[in-house]
Amino acid sequence: MRAQANWSGKPWSDAEPLECVMVTPETASAATFTFRAPSGAWFDYQPGQFVTLDLPLPGGNVQRTYTISSSPSRPLSISVTVKAQPGSTGTRWMLDHLRPGMRLKAFGPAGIFSFHRAPSEKYLFISAGSGITPMMSMTTWAWDSGAMPDITFVHAARRPSDILFRERLEQFARRVSGLTLRFTVTEPDPFSAWPGYQGRLSQIMLGLMAPDYLEREVFCCGPEPFMQAVREMLASLGFDMARYHQESFGAPVHSPAEAPVLDDVGPDPQAGAEISFAASGKSARCNETDTVLATAKAAGLNIPSGCTFGLCGTCKVRKLSGEVHMVHNGGISDEDIAEGWILACCSNPIGKVVVDA
Repeated sequence: MRAQANWSGKPWSDAEPLECVMVTPETASAATFTFRAPSGAWFDYQPGQFVTLDLPLPGGNVQRTYTISSSPSRPLSISVTVKAQPGSTGTRWMLDHLRPGMRLKAFGPAGIFSFHRAPSEKYLFISAGSGITPMMSMTTWAWDSGAMPDITFVHAARRPSDILFRERLEQFARRVSGLTLRFTVTEPDPFSAWPGYQGRLSQIMLGLMAPDYLEREVFCCGPEPFMQAVREMLASLGFDMARYHQESFGAPVHSPAEAPVLDDVGPDPQAGAEISFAASGKSARCNETDTVLATAKAAGLNIPSGCTFGLCGTCKVRKLSGEVHMVHNGGISDEDIAEGWILACCSNPIGKVVVDA
């Protein structure tokens, strides 16, 4: 049995290397690496922050940044949970070669993505893939604090077996009333029943998962296309985006000054637009906040429609030119969008647009 470390009572600084003490498999392509300070120093950081590891790859050292998946409420060690992505080098090396006893140079912790910076009684965590790691850190802190706030935890994964920390989160949720878990997957695992949500996260799904989302402080982490879709969803639903916080595991932010400006293109309430309906030869002026369907009806044109919120796909028409802002609920495929099709009921014209109707 390995001798117990003698804790120094001093906080760790990045002048000291980290020693890997445990490797825990999480899924088929992900693992958690736990580190301690050889001196026995303890770790002081905010839940949701990240650390940068200096990895000794064969071709030369590379630095990779990982969100800390452990919580500072458990300060004797620090953990990162990594998932191999296509083409990854640093993470692939960790999964294949990093073992207990090895030491790495590390920098940090750093970052501004933490619910400690936005106190609230109600939170909505939204993550996808390995973007779940800062949410796990914050949720563990809330659990350890003994005063779990109201957290609705929404996570998207490819399959149920790809959901990181699922058992641990479910264990938390079974013992406190403040944590609500909502998972959605692209497809179920073979030969296994899946009782949860299935499909891409949408406005309708979000409303079912967190009916009171307008009252919550939102923290989001995942691939940029996922976070952009979440931002568009929330903005179109009237959410106060000043209460939205995000972290990309591709480019973590060290300070508020480095935070990117979220300049998503969307309908401007003060801007006018014009839609030309090529098949009928009619044109109509409108506001950018008006939908193509509403403008067509006001012009006396009939575009077949059903649900009117982007689910059924009945109002699909081809866009011949111009740009629209479309936030749908699964009623159109990515392939159709790439070919120029839109759903008239949830598409807002940006400037001049021509549709085949």
